[in-house]
Amino acid sequence: MIKSFKIKNIGFGPRYPLVLISGPCVIESKNKTIEIAEKLIQITKKLEIPLIFKASYDKANRTSINSYRGPGLNKGLDILLEVREKFDIPILTDAHSVDEINFLSGKIDIIQIPAFLIRQTDIVIAAGKSKSAINIKKAQFLAPWDLKHVINKIESTGNNKIIITERGTSFGYNTLVTDMKSLVIMRDFGYPIIFDATHSVQSPGGNGDTSGGDGKYAPYLAKAATAIGINGLFIETHTNPSKSLSDGANMIPLSEMKKLLKTVSSIDAVK
Repeated sequence: MIKSFKIKNIGFGPRYPLVLISGPCVIESKNKTIEIAEKLIQITKKLEIPLIFKASYDKANRTSINSYRGPGLNKGLDILLEVREKFDIPILTDAHSVDEINFLSGKIDIIQIPAFLIRQTDIVIAAGKSKSAINIKKAQFLAPWDLKHVINKIESTGNNKIIITERGTSFGYNTLVTDMKSLVIMRDFGYPIIFDATHSVQSPGGNGDTSGGDGKYAPYLAKAATAIGINGLFIETHTNPSKSLSDGANMIPLSEMKKLLKTVSSIDAVK
């Protein structure tokens, strides 16, 4: 039985409608972040889809030393908190160390453990001890049934506000593939399941000094995952993905979000 719980005013689990976790990959500026948040809110309110806004203050996992990483922890958190206060919506961001998690504890609604860090026990335990809900990004190298060990570490801290996100599995060099069975397998752990439609079509390091991807396939995977019976979608978006400073190749343009969300909302209603 999948647990149901609320994060701020948004419910996760079978008792609640499909949740959207969305925003840009990285904070580029305060104005751009607020612009994207405002447009997402306009779309989701009309469709009555609960929204959690996400963005990273620091993209610690970049292909090149020259890649843009973000404004940093302090400035980035100020921008995220301004979005939360201005629009009264929950915020998700990723943390990369125990110190960052301790700093974010009680300030951010959902702390995300990045895929490449979910085997780092100290980070996982610190996240569990925080006052935030935890989103576990399943690592590209991890079998879905092995995620139980990460969950057990968080549960050991007494934190049961856990959501699990599938983001694709390594399939040879620079390639990811999505095994839809993993959504069913991980659902048996008893926590809400999220599908990351945009990172699942990423090509890690595929452009040499940057990651590539093909965002045109992301809507198809989002619809397929919704039909399986997930509890939420994770979608990175931007007003102009080709000009974004991180992961633009696999994003869904903001102008296409309304059409997709209307479709997945209809699928969710009959699953």
